[in-house]
Amino acid sequence: MGERNHEVTREQKLLNAQGNIAECGWSRRQLQVYERGAIRAPKFRIKEWDYYMVLNQDFAAAFTISDDGYVGLQSVSFLDFTRPWEHTETILDAFPMGKLHLPKNSSTGNTVYESKRLNMRFLVEKESRRIVCEFKNFNGDKDFACDIRLRQPDMDTMVIATPWTKKHAFYYNQKINCMRAEGWVQYDGKKYEFHPDTDFGTLDWGRGVWTYDNTWYWGSGNCDIDGKAFGFNIGYGFGDTSAATENVIFYDGKVHKLEDVTFHIPKDDYCKSWTFTSSDGRFEMDFEPVIDRAANLDFKLIVSDQHQVFGRMSGTAILDDGTPIQIKDVMCFAEKVHNRY
Repeated sequence: MGERNHEVTREQKLLNAQGNIAECGWSRRQLQVYERGAIRAPKFRIKEWDYYMVLNQDFAAAFTISDDGYVGLQSVSFLDFTRPWEHTETILDAFPMGKLHLPKNSSTGNTVYESKRLNMRFLVEKESRRIVCEFKNFNGDKDFACDIRLRQPDMDTMVIATPWTKKHAFYYNQKINCMRAEGWVQYDGKKYEFHPDTDFGTLDWGRGVWTYDNTWYWGSGNCDIDGKAFGFNIGYGFGDTSAATENVIFYDGKVHKLEDVTFHIPKDDYCKSWTFTSSDGRFEMDFEPVIDRAANLDFKLIVSDQHQVFGRMSGTAILDDGTPIQIKDVMCFAEKVHNRY
């Protein structure tokens, strides 16, 4: 694959004695061991998060538990593509600074947040993950609840470790796609059910120290193709990706590594058609937006301009052995986010 996509293949500490990434690159498993105590940056700059997205052709739910140093952002989103409609509710916590005790790896330990309005638990079980959530007054006087299990057999994931030019800043991230989803969401007197034959969940697990001002691009989707799970993770904007990108295809439990992928977003309207092109010609897609989950926060020091766009992806992805995979109208999301915090 060459040094442009350097693969990390041995277990080791993520950070060296100077607090910088010891070996930059990507891997199929979490081989690099994250230790919060090895970070040399101030505690208020450390960012730790677990984010789950579960969706099908008609609806989706997203869940975040995060400790971003001087602020914690705990949120739930629910989307109904048939209307289309979405609502996101976020609880802000001041200076969590490690108090949430988020696990140091994704495969052991539970991630838990509890408050008067929100009880949310991400549970790691045998070959599965479970999301249990109760959010009181999620939308006005309407409550939200869910119990969702995501199946996770032994399979490849996408892990990336990238630095920034700023000393002691780094990004350590794992994306676990193609987890078949079963369970339910309860909202506004209606029960929405996920079915594992067709519906999937994705985990975005991250730990790191960022620079203050960042713009990133991320896209992710999953579907079933004749009983085999297909998925993709595409993105850029997080740090120095000269050692590796996070662009991959998932198929039947294996990762197929891509080079660069570019998002072509209409300048005047996020809900117009997008395209995606790749430097190696292995990910060529058209994207028809359905809804833009937009959020704009401006608290002077903390600024966030988010456009997480859900829509239907169609096109061709090519596996490592040259096999083309055709997808059509796969519901997924792609986003552009600008943060200063």
